[in-house]
Amino acid sequence: MSRDDRLARTPDAAYGVLADLDQPVYVIRDATGLGLTGDGGVARRTGSVVLAAVPPLPPRQLGAAGFRHDHGVEVAYQAGAMAHGLASPEMVATLARGGVLGSFGAAGLVAAKVDAGLARIAREAAGRPFACNLIHSPSEPAMERSTVDLCLRHGVRCVEASAFLELTPEVVRYRALGLTAGPDGRPRIGHRVIAKVSRAEVAELFLRPAPEPLLRGLVEGRRITAEQARLAARVPMADDVTAEADSGGHTDRRPMPVLLGEILRVRDAVCVEHGYPVRVGAAGGIGTPTAAAAAFAMGADYVVTGSVNQACVESGQSAAVKELLGAAGVTDCDMAPSSDMFELGVDVQVLRRGTMFPARARRLFELYRRHDGIEDIPADERANLERTVFRRGLDEVWADTVAYFAERDPDQIARAEGHPKRRMALVFRWYLGLSSGWAAAGVPDRVADYQVWCGAAMGACNAWLRGTPLEPVQRRTVTALAHHIMRGAAYQSRLAALRSSGVSLPARCSTYRPSEEGPR
Repeated sequence: MSRDDRLARTPDAAYGVLADLDQPVYVIRDATGLGLTGDGGVARRTGSVVLAAVPPLPPRQLGAAGFRHDHGVEVAYQAGAMAHGLASPEMVATLARGGVLGSFGAAGLVAAKVDAGLARIAREAAGRPFACNLIHSPSEPAMERSTVDLCLRHGVRCVEASAFLELTPEVVRYRALGLTAGPDGRPRIGHRVIAKVSRAEVAELFLRPAPEPLLRGLVEGRRITAEQARLAARVPMADDVTAEADSGGHTDRRPMPVLLGEILRVRDAVCVEHGYPVRVGAAGGIGTPTAAAAAFAMGADYVVTGSVNQACVESGQSAAVKELLGAAGVTDCDMAPSSDMFELGVDVQVLRRGTMFPARARRLFELYRRHDGIEDIPADERANLERTVFRRGLDEVWADTVAYFAERDPDQIARAEGHPKRRMALVFRWYLGLSSGWAAAGVPDRVADYQVWCGAAMGACNAWLRGTPLEPVQRRTVTALAHHIMRGAAYQSRLAALRSSGVSLPARCSTYRPSEEGPR
């Protein structure tokens, strides 16, 4: 038995063979020992023994081909929306040009900024696919309606519906207005919906057609046609349902293995009943190749990243916050009351490291829970709030709140008339709403009040990138990160296949690491 020097026998050489994803990998034993090669003829020519083999696995083969086809992208990967424009027009347009689906962070932005953002994306990524976030806004239905109107005006063909607790007329209207009948009479879908959910009962709403009462109301209000309602009754509300596990922002902090399995089970049951093919993706905790590979191995049709994109150069986050994010560990997050669902007691996950926001936000919610109005707050407590948190009188804050909602959603102020507790909620939401803006703008004297939506994936990503060219946040781009997460996921998947065949590889080969080469 002769020795073939083309076999990779050192850890570095073995890593090189494994990382060449366009070629197969053969684990061969000859007289010298074990080696790896991408040349399947080595064993035949030398009479060596093939112990295991895995086929090529380029990143584009991961996940569902239907996701890539329907959205017109190259990989089954989405950069999810980050509210208040943190998933900026620049970020979404850059991803679109790179063949990756990105979702514009329209939530929390006034209509003029959403309008300008969508116009910029359409201009800079003309003809390329992208999505726009449509967030459920039970306290501000006008914002939901405005976002749908702007998506229709700019011809947006996909929305990422997030934080929904129930279906609303606006998300149903968007879906229905994109439906037409094909030559065979079957519905053709022009408006795609990606529903991001963390509960099985909400997932089921999007896995089924829109309810008849909602469709009937839209027809009666002349907001959709009877033909569109008829077609809407024949298709599911969503093309894709993203199982959102423990994540930054709105989250139920569900473990991914539990949640994804639950959503897949519900999807399969509904599909058997109605025959609707709906894909299921995984979000929350996806910040490394290992996490992405695990999601695909569990049956995810695509993966979605969020927190990790905030630290990239194209995000709408400030340079100061990007540095904080780049230094975060996996335990540097905490829960705090959300601005848009404050009265419901809904929390968001935020960065704790370098900011006092979580503690201050929880203090406001406790005051809201204990008191019936601002006037009921003890004088010394109110003075302390005005001095340390709001840095101005609460009466001034109320005046600003009235001016803000007069332009955005006047009904908010009307509902607070004669309701002191509702007025208190709006005043407290002033702080919760502005805190994320102070972070995005990098306001120097408000560092202690920065609200930064962040999950543990950020810390895991930092640990993975430590010692690589992408460790400095100034060198992280959304396309490079997407490229390396997907290449790494394919690498880790091949590694897992070899391990299942009994192959033990050197520690050097255990993790995919980005190199200077960049995307290929």
